[in-house]
Amino acid sequence: MAGYDIGLSGLNAAQSAFDIIGNNIANAATPGYHRQRIELSSAYSSQTGASMSIGGVNVEGATRMIDNLLEQEILRQQSTLGAAAQKVSVMETIETAFGEFASAGSGLNAAIDNFFNAMQDLSSHPEDSIWQNQLVNSAESMAAQFRTLGEYLGTLDGQIYLQAQNTTDSINVLVQQIGTLNAKIEEIELIGGQANGMRDQRDQCISELSELISIQTIIRENGIVDISTEGISLVTGAVSSSLELGYDTNGRLGVSMVGAGNFTSYIEGGSLGGLMTLKNEIVADIHDDLDTLAVAIMREMNALQVMGIGSAGSFTELTSAALGNGDLSDLANLQDGQFSIRLTNTATGEITRHTIAIDAANDTVTDVAAAISAFTGLTASVNAADQLTITADPNYQFDFLPCVLPTPSTTDFDDPSPPAVTVSGIYNGVENDTLICTVKGDGAVGNGSLELEVRDGSGGLLRTLNIGSGYAAGDPLELGNGVVISVGLGNLAESNGDSFTVDVLAESDTAGFLAAAGINTMFSGNNAANMNVSLAISDDPRRVATALGAEGTDNFNVTRMAAVKDKAVSSLEGMTCGEFYRAFATDIGQQLSTMKLNQENVKVMVLNLENQRSEVSGVDINEQSAQLLVFEQMYQSMAKYMNILDESIDSLMDLL
Repeated sequence: MAGYDIGLSGLNAAQSAFDIIGNNIANAATPGYHRQRIELSSAYSSQTGASMSIGGVNVEGATRMIDNLLEQEILRQQSTLGAAAQKVSVMETIETAFGEFASAGSGLNAAIDNFFNAMQDLSSHPEDSIWQNQLVNSAESMAAQFRTLGEYLGTLDGQIYLQAQNTTDSINVLVQQIGTLNAKIEEIELIGGQANGMRDQRDQCISELSELISIQTIIRENGIVDISTEGISLVTGAVSSSLELGYDTNGRLGVSMVGAGNFTSYIEGGSLGGLMTLKNEIVADIHDDLDTLAVAIMREMNALQVMGIGSAGSFTELTSAALGNGDLSDLANLQDGQFSIRLTNTATGEITRHTIAIDAANDTVTDVAAAISAFTGLTASVNAADQLTITADPNYQFDFLPCVLPTPSTTDFDDPSPPAVTVSGIYNGVENDTLICTVKGDGAVGNGSLELEVRDGSGGLLRTLNIGSGYAAGDPLELGNGVVISVGLGNLAESNGDSFTVDVLAESDTAGFLAAAGINTMFSGNNAANMNVSLAISDDPRRVATALGAEGTDNFNVTRMAAVKDKAVSSLEGMTCGEFYRAFATDIGQQLSTMKLNQENVKVMVLNLENQRSEVSGVDINEQSAQLLVFEQMYQSMAKYMNILDESIDSLMDLL
């Protein structure tokens, strides 16, 4: 009864087609669904002589319509888009936080300008409390801006890590699901079955995984897909591996298989790749730039502040910041050198200068305290918190002014009644030096051809000064670079080798010890997040070191501080503080603009690829409806065929 077989095969084929087409239509809007197509083949037929055997139609199965190369490219671009979207999202919050493009006249840039403007105002009124208070307020406002941004970036860094951890957990869940589906697909297809629905589920998981991390896939037989990322195997057949976050040997955030400890930070695609790039590079660089600027401003200001005094005058006691374990090698920006303490006996008026040598690699705070305590009039001690306290004895005051002492450093006069030589002024040279003043000629001051030959420490002739005829004893004479001497009545003789020297200091701390230790500094802290105005200055704005002269009434130091605004700072790549900040703040905007453009380009690319996939794998309702009509007609025709065949047999039986 071949006719019945043919009819039944046709009905079966039509019914199978109904199922596949119905499934296609039902999943027309299902994410990750690939259209299926029924595969039919003519059943076996043969002819022997006049006898013919015809077998009808076979249903070979359902083919999932998929372009594997296209799918691979979509996965790759989805990873790129996932990373781009993550970067844009975070960079938008950073740009908003810095606020340079949100409102004019606000933000850190304005705070820096206000600080230096207040410093300039104070230079015109160095002893006026109004301007001193304004300077302290602007310094506190600037420090607060640095702290706010530094703390924000620190918090953001922690949030990025937490989000990366959550993303890693999501990756592990998807990887397990893919491994499980791989096992089920293989089990079904090994015995000749088809698991198209499971393949779609598995491929949808892979698609979601590609948005989280860049992946490479290998298609194997029996429906298996192996997955790896940057050399780390995630799925091999039914076996899945879990990832964990950690830090590599360079301190960069990376991922590794759980327990392996071999962390790689070279994950570029997907949300996780974007988060790792943000943490390891983009946000880290912004944070570094902010800290670099904060440290540069603190260092420049502190280096000048420690050498001067304010209208409050010299000190009777100063205490450093906590100095760690007491080893000077732990202090930042410290080098071999020396610092000088200027000591005044308030009872006698005697002024002396004492120098403490610093061996940055080997000295301790206790060594420095001992060296200071060796000088009459000073006592230094180190407390349990490793803070160095310098205390003046009764009737003494101290400071670190580089101004010249009132008398020459050394005097070599042979006459029993030599002239008195007094020194004054504020040295404005660029390097510490010793001025050597040698008498030329013999005679009394104010008579004859008596002269002073002034040379620098290397022997170079600076100038020759007349102290003979035409010079009135006691009149000021310029040695150069702001240093003034006066020579009183008396006799001098070149033949006796009469001479004297004057030590001149451009800076009283060549080692950088005072600023590194936090003694008489304007700012405290070692990064943006902990930048603060020193408590002593906040409590008493008169401590702002405006002066370099012993009287404390000049504006030399505050003028130098104000000039830092226009100073090219080596640690800021040769830019000024304002230029450096504007450069890296502008760079944030430029990076964001580039990221957005890249994101839009990748979006368009993904959309085009998805359109191509829709043409290959998508469900067209109209097309499916047309096919439904074809198989409906086929079904009706086969039913009619079966009915006619049945009637024919009935007629034949009636004849018999």
